[in-house]
Amino acid sequence: MNRELPGAVWIASLVRHFPDLVDELAPAAHGGLRERRGGGPVAGTTLPVRLHVSDAVRDITDGVVELEEAVRERLGLRAVPPAPVPVRLRRIAGLLERVAADSVLAAHVEDESRRMAARCARALGDPEQLVRLPGRCPTCDSVSLRAFPERAEVRCVNPVCGQVLEPEAS
Repeated sequence: MNRELPGAVWIASLVRHFPDLVDELAPAAHGGLRERRGGGPVAGTTLPVRLHVSDAVRDITDGVVELEEAVRERLGLRAVPPAPVPVRLRRIAGLLERVAADSVLAAHVEDESRRMAARCARALGDPEQLVRLPGRCPTCDSVSLRAFPERAEVRCVNPVCGQVLEPEAS
C-alpha cells in the first residue's frame, strides 16, 4: 500500500490493530476471580465485557461499512458483498489511487480513516503518536516541533511556547 495515498497510513493501522480490538472484547475465561458470599474466591468466572471496547468495535465496524459504500458510490462502482472489517479495509485500500483523483473524496477518506484509527488506538490503550519534525519553531526558535497525526496538528512542545502552527495553504 502506497503510504502517500489519502488515508493509506490510517487504513494500514486499522488493518493491523482492529483484530487486537476484537480480541480485547472477548472476556478471558480464566482471568478474574470473584468472591462468593462469606469470602473466598470462586474460580472459573469471566471478566465483564469492556463496554468502551464494544462501543469502539461497533463504531469502527459501522464506519468502515459506510466508508466503503461511500467510496464505491462516489467512484460509480457496483456494491460488493458484505465482508469482515479487515477485508473491507483492504478493498478500500485497493481503490485509493482512484480516490486520490477526487479531492473531496480523498479528504473524506483521510479524515474518517484517521478518526477510526485513533478510536481503535484509544480503546487499546495506546497513547497518541508523536512525530518529531525537523526545523525550528518560528515563534521561540526551539527544535521542539512535533506532529500529532491523530489531531492533524503541529505544535511546539517547548513548555514556554506551546505554539500551534497553522497548516500551509495548498
